[in-house]
Amino acid sequence: MRSSSYSVLPARILRTAIVLATAAGLATAVPAAHAGPAHTGSGTAHAVPAAHAEGPQTPRAVAASPYMGWSSWSMQSSKYPGVNPDGDYSYLTEANVLKQTDALATKLRPYGYSYVNVDAGWWRDKAWKPEYDAYARQQADPDRFPHGMKAVADHIHAKGLKAGIYLPVGLEKEAYGDGKTPIADAPGCTTADIVHADLRTTNGWDSAYQLDFSRPCAQRYIDSQARLLAGWGYDFLKLDGVGPGSGKSGDQYDNVADVAAWQKAIAATGRPMHLEISWSLDRGHAADWKKYSNGWRIDTDVECYCNTLVSWENSVDDRFDDTPAWSRHAGPGGWNDLDSLDVGNGAMDGLTKAERQTYATLWAIAKSPLYTGDDLTRLDSYGLSLLTNREVIAVDQSAAPPARPVTPADDQQVWASRNPDGSHTVALFNLAAAPAAVTADWAALGFTGKAAVRDLWNHENLGTYKNKVTEALPAHGSRLFTVTPHGSALATTAYEAESPANTLGGNASVADCSACSGAHKVGNLYLGGTLRFNDIVADKAGTYQVRIAYVSGDARKAAVSANGNGATTHAFPSTGDWGTVETVTVPITLKAGANTITFDSGGSGYAPDIDRIDVPTSL
Repeated sequence: MRSSSYSVLPARILRTAIVLATAAGLATAVPAAHAGPAHTGSGTAHAVPAAHAEGPQTPRAVAASPYMGWSSWSMQSSKYPGVNPDGDYSYLTEANVLKQTDALATKLRPYGYSYVNVDAGWWRDKAWKPEYDAYARQQADPDRFPHGMKAVADHIHAKGLKAGIYLPVGLEKEAYGDGKTPIADAPGCTTADIVHADLRTTNGWDSAYQLDFSRPCAQRYIDSQARLLAGWGYDFLKLDGVGPGSGKSGDQYDNVADVAAWQKAIAATGRPMHLEISWSLDRGHAADWKKYSNGWRIDTDVECYCNTLVSWENSVDDRFDDTPAWSRHAGPGGWNDLDSLDVGNGAMDGLTKAERQTYATLWAIAKSPLYTGDDLTRLDSYGLSLLTNREVIAVDQSAAPPARPVTPADDQQVWASRNPDGSHTVALFNLAAAPAAVTADWAALGFTGKAAVRDLWNHENLGTYKNKVTEALPAHGSRLFTVTPHGSALATTAYEAESPANTLGGNASVADCSACSGAHKVGNLYLGGTLRFNDIVADKAGTYQVRIAYVSGDARKAAVSANGNGATTHAFPSTGDWGTVETVTVPITLKAGANTITFDSGGSGYAPDIDRIDVPTSL
């Protein structure tokens, strides 16, 4: 179940309500616009994975790399003709899950896809009425799953796959039973003993009472749920509606203790189980999510809740803005979850071929879990080729860190990561609605000269390119390369923003910054604030790829100009918080000799804080 699914309200109405609530200030995961004093702070060739093997694993080993598989929610939530013939969310049935299991085993398991995840509604009938056992635990709806959830897991395991299941965070209101329902294997504990006395609600839909972990019975309830799932043989749990996040903030929506309790309960069962939490998690609690879970949804639903599975504008394109701030938090044991990868069904996906490839490219370079929500029995040839491209899968599963933008977050973008063997994974994106050329300059990757380029989607060595590669891309199009340097490291001259040789205008001021190269930065670039670097020396006239080190807790824009000439406005991706430095590279035309480079926040805008710039010593 996703952000728009749990309530009995129509999905679009609920989704709109959450967006409006966030706009009104109820969700406060990211800092507000920087309008006060300057912020301070501390600021290849890859092995292709085989199908995941069964056997004992440590809790962290279950997420040594991003998981791969299938989830039921995209089909459940779609209005595509024939998918939900018996009403909204009616797709979820035992028969459909088993069909997808068999298709996954045949078509995708050889490529590493191993999880079959049953999403929301398995304990609810088609009118959304729930079923519970005698201990307030969700129980399979007999019409949807006539043989029960253990039989489903058994079938999945028989195919050499792993079984996933879903629960909302908290004690569902319908399970409360006037507070008199006993807790399994917890003598003296009832549902009244596991929640707050005021019955405060929690999760993204306020559909549950918040558990009170100051009361021992609350952990006992989670323990009983975990034992039930482990006894059924499940290998994966998606815990949904978790906060801070899911459109909510404040103490009653703080579910960090729930996630910690689930980790403890799963460990106590002795059965390794991947714990995934959802949705739009608060980045300020990234350390908690990393400590207690194996993955976290960074955004709202990818599904469009329309007559296709997804659409480009609904939220696929949002991931380009929202992913960079999370990139440094992902690694073995826990991954940034961009949601379902629905690229396999052609018309039902609701995307062009170019958009389908771009969607898959971002998921792979961001090292998101690769789980599709498509109908695996109806994959078209192009969709199958996207989902089974071994070179692209290897990017997702490799030991390299997630890619980040190395250029500003403009309509044409370049993302890259450095591989352990010294090569670079490089993605070119044209996010504009019209065709455009996109260039990856080797200077943005930190070297100059020649490099070998391999096209990963087309399994083709393109040859050697000097200093850059340029591709003409269709609207919303992309390319994905491995770039292997044969040149030399780029030589640059660093210019610190806080240097007394520079000129500050308007509100701009120097601030401490322990993460910055000179332990300082220039902030307060708002309402016309400016920073002008003086005496930038170029050995000859030309366009230089200037690397900008900056700090920005949210995405911001700045106008960049040289020598008082026309400015170009660039969007700077969020660095994640006000204590982390990241870099992007922009082309700036300089004259031979001394130059100025100016950063201008604009008349009413807010620019990022600037640490320094690195200017190539030569072209």
